[in-house]
Amino acid sequence: MRPFDYARADSAADAVRRYRPGTMYLGGGTNLVDLMRLGVARPEHLVDVSLLPLDAVEEVRGRLRVGAAVRNTDLAAHPLVRARYPMLARAVLTGASGQIRNMATVAGNLLQRTRCAYFQDVSRPCNKRRPGSGCPAIEGDHSNLAVLGHSRACVATHPSDMAVALAALEAEVHVTGPGGDRVVPMPGLHRLPGDAPERDTVLDPGDLITAVELPPPPPGRSVYRKVRERASFAFALVSIAAVLDVGADGTVTGCRIALGGVAHAPWRAGRAERALVGGPATGAAFLAAAEAELEQAEPLPRNAYKVPLARNLIVETLEELAP
Repeated sequence: MRPFDYARADSAADAVRRYRPGTMYLGGGTNLVDLMRLGVARPEHLVDVSLLPLDAVEEVRGRLRVGAAVRNTDLAAHPLVRARYPMLARAVLTGASGQIRNMATVAGNLLQRTRCAYFQDVSRPCNKRRPGSGCPAIEGDHSNLAVLGHSRACVATHPSDMAVALAALEAEVHVTGPGGDRVVPMPGLHRLPGDAPERDTVLDPGDLITAVELPPPPPGRSVYRKVRERASFAFALVSIAAVLDVGADGTVTGCRIALGGVAHAPWRAGRAERALVGGPATGAAFLAAAEAELEQAEPLPRNAYKVPLARNLIVETLEELAP
């Protein structure tokens, strides 16, 4: 591990003032510290934001404001989250182990890096870690990598379960930075790789997440489901956060679908949503919507299984939510 400077910020403004090139913010450290041990992350300066007063969950004018430093365990157990946003609570609880959730923060969960093996191995090329060096995953081990929205530069996936639920709930991320305060919508925080896969998000250097704000829950029933290789401590092969509202006549009046494990960012299934709203809540309609969404898929030779897996997961989840 390379030497680095360490400072503890007194406030969000103080953290931003301390930012200079080579700086990284330290929250729970559950991802950053691992990456430092691997040599993937090599900060020259660490600014500790773990003790900032950003750990409250509070209702503000009918919306729920979650501080960036709220621990994942506390978020999933909060009575307002469990009552109003059970999909979010379930998504958080499917991620990592209890010990990691006890340390991991909301902001850190959103900003965690991909678990692509080539990104984590500093002896191998990786455009995300070393731009321009190549993406060996395209010809190598890509069995759990992206089938949607990827590029020749990167086929990595985003690992967060929480982010998938927040994309379906259309949360807003509050950010402060050298350029001032701003609000970033979800989806919209995470970006597809394009020709700059080293940028996971739209955040600028020095930006610090201070809170995530949830609008009132959408009408209808919601659920988070995750398909993985083992029952716990595993990242998603494919996951889904879905909200379905069906009228008394059996017509879909509202639908939100976000997918995880299939792209560089939580994937909002806009084609499927548009295909469903105004139509019948039937298995045939769900299948047609899933197929419309997955027409965009560009699987690689060893991850083509994700396309039928995602299709089946969409259909089964919507059937579960339908009355």
